Amino acid sequence: MKRTLALGGVAAGLLASALVTQPASAAGDVASSPLANNAIAAKNIASFWWAENMAALKGATPYDVETQVVGKHVSTGGPTADTKPGIVPAIGDEKKVASTSKNVNLPKTTGKVFFRGADGKSHWCTATSVQAAYKNLVATAGHCVYDVEGNKATLDRWVFIPGYYQGKTPWGIYVGKQAFTHYDFDVYEDGDRNYAFVTVYNGLKLPHGGLKDVTPENIGSWVEVSPELAKQYEHWLKKFKGGKWYVWKFVDAGRLGDNVGGQGLAYNQKVGQNVYVFGYPSGSHPDGNHAYSGHTLKWTYGKTFAAKAADIKAEEIIGIKSSFTGEGALGSAWLSQYKSARRLGYLNGVTIGVSDTDKNNRYDTSVSPYFDGETFGVYKAAANLWSGSIA
Repeated sequence: MKRTLALGGVAAGLLASALVTQPASAAGDVASSPLANNAIAAKNIASFWWAENMAALKGATPYDVETQVVGKHVSTGGPTADTKPGIVPAIGDEKKVASTSKNVNLPKTTGKVFFRGADGKSHWCTATSVQAAYKNLVATAGHCVYDVEGNKATLDRWVFIPGYYQGKTPWGIYVGKQAFTHYDFDVYEDGDRNYAFVTVYNGLKLPHGGLKDVTPENIGSWVEVSPELAKQYEHWLKKFKGGKWYVWKFVDAGRLGDNVGGQGLAYNQKVGQNVYVFGYPSGSHPDGNHAYSGHTLKWTYGKTFAAKAADIKAEEIIGIKSSFTGEGALGSAWLSQYKSARRLGYLNGVTIGVSDTDKNNRYDTSVSPYFDGETFGVYKAAANLWSGSIA
């Protein structure tokens, strides 16, 4: 069931861009949950999405949990920095100076996360690759990772696919290993903390030629397993003549950040800065107009403003004027100082809902948590963890 929110906000401030000492975060602010504990579990998840000619991927629908924000009043206040502003440079941008560009080249870092929801069906949100010590980190909305509808801690069979388009996985499938969010979102579903960072294993690709039944001609695309080990595999097990068991021989696609790069992170920035929002909006406006298909990456641009959403105890969120519809756009990356030539910037928010603030039955605003020092603390807990290869 969708939750509606009361939204308000005022514009204020200028961009703060200086790199400063990074604040510490109390360990109690961070909540962590496993997604796939080992290589077999991760391969089973990947194989679920590849099985039956990618039926689960192609049949997935945009996630529509808590997307609609109802604009009722405008109020002062909103987010404030808890410490000094800070940034983490993007992958490949660590020693480069800032530049500007009027062209908008779409980032390779953005893609879709797929998972099974509390309804048992396949869904997706938008997500993006971000800087990390082992180039293995994804950022998205908290409710695109943590199950706010069912009784489970996290959503099931979670994967990130950058550049996904109608069954194509150009850089492979990256299975989530461990999810991190703020304690207040994990326990209280606090809208101010509706973000998540997920470590992912190295990507997986299929053998050359794709999936085919095991035969003497393509036996090299399969790995023989013992009858005891075969009991642990799902979706991708085949029995060949002679009673032997085989599983698909996945190919290691490498680390996420090496393949598509990773955005930097900005926190404690002044409200009122310009940001680009990149995502896969889908679904209809309230008037029934179906403006976006969700198939291709879209962008919008504007200045952030302070907002509140009391119904989810969100007193410190930010908004941006945007025509994005909510379904599919959840988790969209808000990038400040985006440099089109390098397709890099600083992640400064993720879409958690949309709103029709002028009551004309068209969505005109997207909202995000305000990234502060506690956000950085959650990010830092995830950004230094190794995940490795599972091929």
